[in-house]
Amino acid sequence: MSWKLFFHTMDGVPASGDVLLPEGDLLGLGVVVGYQLLEAVGLLVVELLVVVVQLPLHRVVGGDGGNGVFHDLHPASGVGLAAAVEVLKGSNVKVGAQNIHWADNGAFTGEISGAMLKEMGVEYVIIGHSERRQYFGETDETVNKRIQAALKYELKPIVCIGETLEEREGNKTEAVLEKQIKGAFAGISADDFKKIVIAYEPVWAIGTGKTATPDMAEATHAFIRKVIAGLYGAIAEDTVIQYGGSMKPENSKELVAQADIDGGLIGGAALKADSFHDLVKNAIA
Repeated sequence: MSWKLFFHTMDGVPASGDVLLPEGDLLGLGVVVGYQLLEAVGLLVVELLVVVVQLPLHRVVGGDGGNGVFHDLHPASGVGLAAAVEVLKGSNVKVGAQNIHWADNGAFTGEISGAMLKEMGVEYVIIGHSERRQYFGETDETVNKRIQAALKYELKPIVCIGETLEEREGNKTEAVLEKQIKGAFAGISADDFKKIVIAYEPVWAIGTGKTATPDMAEATHAFIRKVIAGLYGAIAEDTVIQYGGSMKPENSKELVAQADIDGGLIGGAALKADSFHDLVKNAIA
């Protein structure tokens, strides 16, 4: 199983002159290159773009011979996707979107279809993010439809699931997650499921001052893997399940050391170059 780290944020890349990781640091090389390439295309960082920087890691959770992958995702405007894809050709940076509509065409003003993303050269798409569920009426049914659209156009879905503070305190975590998983992947074949990454976002631990201990996070990830095993059998062992609940430099090492945590979906913690560098460095130490 490859260890993966995803970085997404709605607030953009650092100001001109900053770098995400120090120059000369091998761990940061791909990130620095990716940032410099993003700079070259101008002010793209607004809403929909996700850039994925891949670097080999020397630490792999689950063990696959040391060929881990580091993914660095940045969002930007949908109108900048095509330009970013063009500028990043031939680099180790992949481009994806933060959302996808399930319809190929029709009267869906403001939406972006799988066909449009595919034509532009996009490779990844985040689906079901907690903010989409909270603010834009995302449901398990619409998540499922978006997943099917992504797979139709050979895009790689990063599917987010997670419970709220009220659900956590009401001891409903497992029931909520099982419902989200079964709803999201209804009708998805085993072969297609192998192409999917799951990101667990404990909404109650994001910006609330409450935190999940590594043991708490591991227990929830183990439950998620158990539910997946019930649906897809042995495939669950190789499914990448990432943690998206405020991973920081102080806890990244302990979190990724857990057996069922395969990396992180990093948001605001990636905005400060030094802390993001420390987060990554600690996680793979």
